[in-house]
Formats: sequence, structure tokens, C-alpha cells
Amino acid sequence: MIQASSTFQNLRVIAFSALMGALTGWGFYGLKADHGEFAAAQKAPLGNLAGDAQLVSYQPLPEMQWGEACLPISASASPNFVSALWQQNQFSARAATTEAWQAEATATSTRRPLRVIRDPYATFSSVAVDLERDEVVVTDENLFQILVYDRLANSSPTARTEPKRVISGLNTKIEFQCGLYIDQESGDIYAVNNDTMRTLVVFSRQAEGDVSPDRELATPQGTFGIAVDEEAQELFLSVQHDNALVVFRKLASQEEAPIRLLQGERTGLADPHGIALDTKNDLIFVVNHGSVRRTSPSDSGRGSQKENWPLGRDRVVPGSGRFVSPSITVYAKEASGNTPPLRVIEGPRTQLNWPTGIVVDPENGELFVANDMLDSILVFNSSAEGDVAPIRILEGAHTGIKNPTGLFLDTKNNELWVTNFGNHTVTVYPSGAGGDTAPLRTIRSAPMGEPSLMIGNPGAVEFDTKRKEILVPN
Repeated sequence: MIQASSTFQNLRVIAFSALMGALTGWGFYGLKADHGEFAAAQKAPLGNLAGDAQLVSYQPLPEMQWGEACLPISASASPNFVSALWQQNQFSARAATTEAWQAEATATSTRRPLRVIRDPYATFSSVAVDLERDEVVVTDENLFQILVYDRLANSSPTARTEPKRVISGLNTKIEFQCGLYIDQESGDIYAVNNDTMRTLVVFSRQAEGDVSPDRELATPQGTFGIAVDEEAQELFLSVQHDNALVVFRKLASQEEAPIRLLQGERTGLADPHGIALDTKNDLIFVVNHGSVRRTSPSDSGRGSQKENWPLGRDRVVPGSGRFVSPSITVYAKEASGNTPPLRVIEGPRTQLNWPTGIVVDPENGELFVANDMLDSILVFNSSAEGDVAPIRILEGAHTGIKNPTGLFLDTKNNELWVTNFGNHTVTVYPSGAGGDTAPLRTIRSAPMGEPSLMIGNPGAVEFDTKRKEILVPN
């Protein structure tokens, strides 16, 4: 992994040693040739795939018939990066929108790669605990799964933890999930799809295998975090691409319009990720990675909901994008429109660096933040404001924390749960832990030491001819 400078904190680049490679997964967003002869334009999505994100290496395919959305290969090109779709499972019947696409995709999917760079293990991205049933639920952004474990499960360093149930497959509509919520009364699982599947899916506690969701809700592109106000029966979602918060009825489904929207330059939302609700003090806490751009007013939107739907990337003002410092922004729970935050936690003393998950403890007045790029959990006073230092930090070699992304605070058992995107684990600590504290228990999807490739949602690939490395931004 290459850590970007503070000016470009939204870029995570993974380097793989190889001669050449090609990106496969959902769609292809910026594939570049070894010598610049070929560049693949973005293709339309091919449908819900059961495979995981991976890199594959292909020889040139001069006989391939490319779709209209893709540039042709130069006749004089030497070995090129060629966009290709490959999966072990049967190609989805929903994958093609036209006969031409189906023929091309089928031909590509049956051509075996020279070699594959892939992570065969679950990569945990978010976590929630079913306190009534003593189960912990996690999302896997690599293999597109929801896994359910016993809350007290604990793995040895050499063993994997066996889940009690797994929800996975084409019918589940699970893809790149990064937000998770459990209804403590019913046990229903709410899971947020971040990118290629623009829907929130809800499963019953009994769901297992390749099953359809019990309920679906159409969501904006790039929806990330989720929080629920049970008393008000409201569902809060953060939208990273459109710098917005949308609020729905908790039981909303299909194309139902949101109740309200928080979006605009004055809000301070800048690539929002995790979201937490403090219903005791009627507050919303949001962690922002720190990228913003202006959008122009428009009446375009999603069907009859256009007056309520967030402004999308098609309305971005060219040249308006910029990077700002990562932050925690705080709003009144009922905030809507272009409303500024009540206060902001931001600055070098905060140590915020790609903050992703966030939970709040109203009773003890504490705010927990998963600080991805510094492998740490930052704890702030929930009333903090400005450039303030954390009141304690959980970090160090004994913690097992590596690229933390998801958090859950179990106030019943006084435990803090952390998903570690960088090492195939979920770790749990006393809620008051700080310093280099070892976890109480660890759930593993792979033996200790197995590298986590962190190919979470790759958008491009480049080959460094000098170092013989493949660079993959996520």
C-alpha cells in the first residue's frame, strides 16, 4: 500500500508485482495499456456477478469484437492490458442488456486468464451485533456476502472462524456492502450496497444462502453509511458521491421518495462515509473523507422523486472539485436542505485520516472513529469541536487493527467491535480500551498472516514498467 500525501487523502493505491494485469469485476473504469496504445472507456454495468473483485492477466485478444462503448486495440500494440470479465460461477442471465453484449461477455468470461491476483477470503467491511440473540453480523466486500457468527466466537491464529449462516449469491443482490444495521427487536438485517447495486437490501434473521431480500429500497449512487431512529421510524443514509444525507421512512421500499435531504455547499459534507445517531441529544455525526465539488441546480432526478433526490454526478460543475481536510460534522437530527453543521471536528491534532466508521455513546459522551489509514480507533468527547486531540487512541501491534472500516458499540456487554479491512479479521475490545490493547476475541476469515489484497472496489489499474508493479487505486 502507498499512503498518499495529506492533500490527496482519498487515494489508496495497492501495488502488486507482476508483468501485466487487467482489472475484472463489475465494470471497467479506466484500463490503460503498457505502452499507452489502448484505453478502455467505461462500459455499462453487466449485471450482478457472484464473483469477487480480482485482477487477471490476459494475452492480447485481437479477435475480440468490442462494444461501441469501448475503444479498439491498436493493430501495432504489444501486450496490452485488456478489459475482461471472468468468474468461476455461471454467467448471470441478467448480465447482458443486448445480444451483442451477451455474446461479447460470454466469449470473454469463458477465456481463461494467464494468472489471477485475487483474495479468496472474506474481507470484512462493516459489523453489527444482534444483542437479543448473541450473534454478530458482518459484511464481506470481497466475496459479496453477509456472514453471521456467534457473538462469543474466537479463533486461534491458525484457524478460520466458521459462520453460523451465510447470505450470498445472485438472488441476494449483495454487492460492495459497506453499511449495516440490525433491528434489535425483529433481528432484520439492513445492508447498504455502495456502488454497482443501487439498492438497500433487508433480510430476515432466518435468511440463509442465495435468497432474495425480503425488502429493497432504491438508493442514490454511492450510498455508504446507515443509521436508524427507531422511535421516529426513520432511516438515515450517507451518500458519498453526492455529498448528501437522505432520510427515508424506516419501512420504505422500492422507489419511495425520501422524507428529507441534507445537501449543499454550506453543509460541509465532503465525501461522507460513516454516520451515527445520538437520539438522546437529537444529533447526527458524520465522518467525511474530504473531497468536494459543486453541483448545479437541476430539476432532473429519479422519476417522480426528482424534487427530493440528491443532485448527481451528471450535474457536477467542471473544475469545481477540491480536497479539504477530513472531518466529523455534527447536525441537528431534523436538519435538511443546505444547512451548515452545528460544529465540526477538524484539523491536524485530530489525527483524522480517511475516517470511515463512527459510533456514538451518548451515556458516556464519547465518539468512536475508525481511522482507516493510520490503523487506529480515535475516541473523542462527543461535545468536541475544532482542532482537538482524541481523549484516547486504540492502536498498536497488539491490537490487531489494520485498516479499520466498520464499528459497533455494544453497550449491553460494554464491547467495541472493529472490522479490519486489511487483515481478514473482526476484533472486539472493552469499550474503554486505549493504547496497544490486545482484543478480547478475534473472528478470522483466513489464517493469520494471509495477505489481504484490499481490492475492495477498484476503479482503474496501471502498470509501473520501472518497478514491474501493478498499481490499483481503490
